Amino acid sequence: MKFEHVLAETDGFGRFQIMTISLIFVTRITLPCHYLVHNFIAAVTDHRCDISGMEDGKVFRNLTQDQRLSVSIPAEDDGSRSSCKMFREPQFHLLYNFSNATEMPAVPCQYGWVYDTSIFSSTLATEWDLVCDKRSLNKATATIFFVGVMTGAVVSGSLSDRYGRKSMLLVSYLSGMVFGLASAFSSSFLMFAIIRFFTGFGIAGINIISIVLCLEWVDIEHRKLTLSNIVVLGKGQKTYTYLDLVRTPKMRRLALLTGIIWFGIAFTFYGISFNITGFGMNIYLTQCVYATIEVPALLAVYYLLDKIGRRRFQVWALLGVGLCLAVNTFIPKDMSLYRSIVAILGKGCAAASYTTVFLYTPELYPTVVRQNGMGYNSFISRLAVSIAPLVTLLDVWEPLPQVIMCTVAITAGLVATLLPETMNKRLPETIEDVEQTRKGLVSQPVQERPNIPMEPLMNDEIEKGT
Repeated sequence: MKFEHVLAETDGFGRFQIMTISLIFVTRITLPCHYLVHNFIAAVTDHRCDISGMEDGKVFRNLTQDQRLSVSIPAEDDGSRSSCKMFREPQFHLLYNFSNATEMPAVPCQYGWVYDTSIFSSTLATEWDLVCDKRSLNKATATIFFVGVMTGAVVSGSLSDRYGRKSMLLVSYLSGMVFGLASAFSSSFLMFAIIRFFTGFGIAGINIISIVLCLEWVDIEHRKLTLSNIVVLGKGQKTYTYLDLVRTPKMRRLALLTGIIWFGIAFTFYGISFNITGFGMNIYLTQCVYATIEVPALLAVYYLLDKIGRRRFQVWALLGVGLCLAVNTFIPKDMSLYRSIVAILGKGCAAASYTTVFLYTPELYPTVVRQNGMGYNSFISRLAVSIAPLVTLLDVWEPLPQVIMCTVAITAGLVATLLPETMNKRLPETIEDVEQTRKGLVSQPVQERPNIPMEPLMNDEIEKGT
């Protein structure tokens, strides 16, 4: 007797299962906090060069603060003061309405920086001066964290099979708590970066193991259809690996297409999520609105997927992301309200596309390699998330990061048009079904499925139609 048969005989979705899922749901709330905390701990506030080292002489001391800044810090093209440059010596002639031209070239900040503390009293940027020439290190903290998540996902998955789900889940909880707390007491950027890597490494198991644990304790009737088929396999069957995703032509094509789509979705979703400044709103309010827009986006997913189909909705959602990114490229910065509205709509489309791909992709892969297919695409998405924060550094042309994200979203949307529709279709069970080398008739609707000989099943399975 198989374990799922025991669950079916003992009420496979009773009080124990509800309690288990509820407990795991509560603990998973911490995951998005870890993923998006970089927006706040690494926030870059307004800053300028510290000019205290230049304040020598009676003339300088008699100047007002605004005059001191005028003769010490060069002006940008838009009239604002430079954040990263200063004059080596005070340029007093600038007080007499002369042009900003000077024989003394501007140099990098010599005495550190002064930061605006009206919103944040302290961040990574202010703690270790990760601005100007060191701003790439500030962005790298998010990348380092997600590399840890990517690595931890691979390790925790294999260890949970060896040592058990519960044990490794407890290890993930403990390591995430210990390293997360330790990061607050880091005394250097290097120490903080290492601890953030291990924080991501540790919490990766919470995401993977908790999902599997829930599925394994719930009867077949209450599992997601796309995952329940993983247990349609008996003993003695062939063992499949990641290499089976690329051994045959159509599987290779499927892996390539879904990989591009997952990369595009994760890249744009987190690219938008990490960009919560520049819209004229408080970043806390922006983050709140970004989160709120996901609610109607998710409702739209569950309502429309069975109305218009997986492929069409996936394409529309990705193209919607690209369109919003493109529109915001041309909206002037002083029109912050319109920029905010378009950005929020883009985040909603990104959330819809992310949810859809989690439901759509398992329906594309055959049962025998479905877990491997999801693992491969999850790896691709984490790779994309690791790259997303670094794109903002490509500001040789200010709109370039936005243009890159727009291009990636539109490309992923166009690639999605090449996938087959799975709505009301029988799920593929073997690689031969995908390659159509046997009479699997994968593309047939469920109601037209031919009778296929099945292995002997228990009475309760026959009655349920499983």
